[in-house]
Amino acid sequence: MAVVLRNVTKVYASGPVRTVALDSVSLSASAGEVAVLMGPSGSGKTTLLNIIAALDRPSSGEVRILGVDVTAMPERKLERFRLENVGYLFQSYNLVPYLTAEQNVALPLMALGVRKELALLRARVLLELVGLEGAARLRPHELSGGMQQRVALARALATKPKILALDEPTSNIDLESASLVLGLIHAINKLTKATVFVASHDPDVARIATRLVYMRGGRAYEASEPPKRELKLEVERVAEALDKLEKLDRIIGL
Repeated sequence: MAVVLRNVTKVYASGPVRTVALDSVSLSASAGEVAVLMGPSGSGKTTLLNIIAALDRPSSGEVRILGVDVTAMPERKLERFRLENVGYLFQSYNLVPYLTAEQNVALPLMALGVRKELALLRARVLLELVGLEGAARLRPHELSGGMQQRVALARALATKPKILALDEPTSNIDLESASLVLGLIHAINKLTKATVFVASHDPDVARIATRLVYMRGGRAYEASEPPKRELKLEVERVAEALDKLEKLDRIIGL
C-alpha cells in the first residue's frame, strides 16, 4: 500500500472548545490509485489530505506513507521525506508572487539540492507538460487563475513525487480550465503511476477516481464503485513531455 491510515483522529482545541476534524478514519490506497475525497466544506477532507501529505500530524492513530510510519517522525526528517516523496497542490496556489512561473516550479528542486540551471530546465519541461511552455517567464499576477493552477500543478510534480495531494484543483477556475486540469491529472497518473489524492466538493472531479471516499462530520465512507470516466486525454503530448523529463532526470539524479 502506498498510503495507510489507521484510526486517525484530529482534534483542534482552543481553550475549552474542542473541534473534532477527523473521527477515527481508516483508509488505504495502493500505488497508482486516484482516491477522490468528496464532501462539503467542514467535512474534514482538507484535514485528511494534509495528514496524507504529512503536512499535519494526527492527534491519534497511525499514518504510513510508502511503508514508513511518519506519525512521530522528527520534523526535519519529515520535511525531507515529504520533499522527496509528496507533491502538494494548494487550493489558493501559494505561488511566490515575485518569482516567475519557472522559478516557482524550480523551488522544490533547489530545496533538494539540484543545481539552479538544471532545476530551471526541468521546470520548463514541466510547464510544457501542463501546456504553459510560453509562460515560463511570467509572474503570477500576469497569469489567469487556470494558468496559476497549472503552474502549481507543475510545482507539485517538480521532485517526481510518488504521492500527489491536490486540494480543490478545480474550485477557483473556469469550466474549460477545470476540464484541462482534470485531464492532465488523469494522464499524469496513468503514465507515472503516482498515487493521487484529491479533495474536492466538485462532483465532476469524481470522473478521475479509481476510488471515491465521501467525508461527512470527520468520518470517511467509501463508495462501492466510482463513476465511469469519460475524459479527453492528451496522453501523447503528456507522454512526450514525460520522456523529456526522464532523460533530464538521469542527468539530475532524480
